[in-house]
Amino acid sequence: MGSYYALAPAIGTALAVTITPAGVVAECVDVYGDTVARATRQPTEPNQVAAALTAAVAEIRTGETRLAVVGAADPVDRATGRLVHLPDAPFLVGELDPAAILGPGPVIVDNDVNWAALAERDTAADFAYLYLDEGLGCAIVNDGAVRRGHHGLTGEIAHLLTTGPDGRAVRLIELFGELGLRRPGSTAIDVDRLLASPPAIHAILGTAVAGAIAAVIALADPQEIVVGGRWGPALLDHIRSATARLPRRVSLRPTRVTSEPVLTGVRAEALGRLRDLITAGDTPGRP
Repeated sequence: MGSYYALAPAIGTALAVTITPAGVVAECVDVYGDTVARATRQPTEPNQVAAALTAAVAEIRTGETRLAVVGAADPVDRATGRLVHLPDAPFLVGELDPAAILGPGPVIVDNDVNWAALAERDTAADFAYLYLDEGLGCAIVNDGAVRRGHHGLTGEIAHLLTTGPDGRAVRLIELFGELGLRRPGSTAIDVDRLLASPPAIHAILGTAVAGAIAAVIALADPQEIVVGGRWGPALLDHIRSATARLPRRVSLRPTRVTSEPVLTGVRAEALGRLRDLITAGDTPGRP
C-alpha cells in the first residue's frame, strides 16, 4: 500500500506583489503554487502607495512568510531595490523602499517590464520585450536571463532618439506630447486616445517604435522582439511595416501572456525561490 506525504504548514509561503498604475496587488503563494490569499488596493496619490502596500500585505500575511518578490512600474535601483526617478517617468511613487515594508526576510524587487518578460521566456532564450502602454519600457533577455545593467536601468527606452513627424529626430517619449497623446498634466500616455487616433498617427508611431527597435537590435542582437502593453500589439502591423525597412530585421510577435503578465512573472519567481529554500533545507524551526 502506498504512502502519502504532505508538507507541513510551517514550511511557509511567499509574497508576490505588483505596484502599477492600476494599484497594488499582493498574493500569498504556497509551495504547491496555489494562491492562498489575495488583496488589492487602489491608492489615488503617489504618496499613498506605501500605506496601500502595507495594508494589502497585512491583509494576507499569515504564518511564516519566507520571502517577497515585487514588480514595480518604475525604474528600480539594482543595489538597493528602491524605486528611482528618471526624467519623464510617469509613475514615480516617491522614495518607496519595498524591502523596509515587506521584510524581514529576502525581498527581491525589479521593474515590472522585466517580470513580464520572464513570463515569456519559455518560448525563446534571447529576445527583447518591448512594453508600450501608459509608459515605455524594454527588457533584454539573453540566455534566458534578464540583463539589468550596472544600475539596473537597462531598457529604459523613453529617451532614445527616433524618427518623428516629417522625418525629424525626436526623443521617443516626447513624440506623444507632440501628437497630443499624453494625459493632462502628466507624461503618461493616454492609451484610449492613442487607440482611437487615425491611421496616420498610428503610422507615425509605428515608425518611431521601429527606430527604438533598430537600436535594440544593434545593441542586443535578439532572436525576436516581443511586443506587449495595451497599445503595442494593437499597432503591430504598423510597427512591422516600418521595421521592414530596417537594415537588420528580426521577427516581431505579440505577447502570449496577456492576463496579468507582470504578476505572472513575479509569482513564478516567488514560487521558485520558495522551493529553493525548502530544497536547501532552510526550514523554520530547524537548528
